[in-house]
This record gives sequence, structure tokens and C-alpha cells, in this order.
Amino acid sequence: MFLGTYAPKLDEKGRVILPAKFRDELSTGIVMTRGQEHCLYVFSAREFEDLHDKIRQAPVTSKQARDYLRVFLSGASSETPDKQNRVGIPANLRAYAGLERDLTVIGAGSRVEIWDSSAWETYLTEQEATFANTTEEVIPGLF
Repeated sequence: MFLGTYAPKLDEKGRVILPAKFRDELSTGIVMTRGQEHCLYVFSAREFEDLHDKIRQAPVTSKQARDYLRVFLSGASSETPDKQNRVGIPANLRAYAGLERDLTVIGAGSRVEIWDSSAWETYLTEQEATFANTTEEVIPGLF
């Protein structure tokens, strides 16, 4: 499970060093793709295979499912961390997420998210009040 918040830098070659706590699970390979809210989603290869099995079950007759799958999968890139635990972020994904030098990498349970640091701060500021004031069940069975 991926947890926590980290602040690595993007190097001049478009690579990021994976947080130490994430390395074991991601060392055999990752799949990164467009995430919602203009961040990147990073999955272990195993987790992405499980996700893909679920995705394949979406009805081809659903336009919403087709549209979502096209955007989600067309941006996917399989990467393998190097010996220094760096992983390259393809240019199209860097552009999609507006990634510059300062990054915020968060653990989001089954995936890692990579954000431009200023975009993350804006998002977090906007969402904290809603989070603090939630009075009804958002995730069934959680509280």
C-alpha cells in the first residue's frame, strides 16, 4: 500500500527518483498514465494488470466507458526504474500534468500520484475544507 507525501525534483532528463518507501513494490516495473485532476497515476505492473482485467469488462457499447478508456490507456507508459531508482516520465505525460522541477508524490493506496507541487498545493487547499466538513458517508462502510 502506498502512503505519504514526498517532494522529489524532476531532473533535466525528465526523471524522478522514487520515494524509498515505494521502491520495493515498484522495482519490477511500473505503468504510469494520465490521472484525473491533471496528475499522473503510477501503478505497479501487477496492480495495473489487475486494473486492466477490470477495464476489459467495460461494455464496448458504452460511449462513456470507451471515452474514458481511450484517454486513460492511450497515455499509459510502461517504465522500469534504473539502478538509482529513477524513472523517466515521458514528455507527453509531463506536459499533461504540467510537471516542472518541483514535484509532489503522494501515496494513494493502490497507486502513486505525481503532481506539480503548486498544482498539488492548490488542490489540497481547495479540498481540505470539504474533507474536514464531510458529514455523510462518502465511501460505503468507511465510517
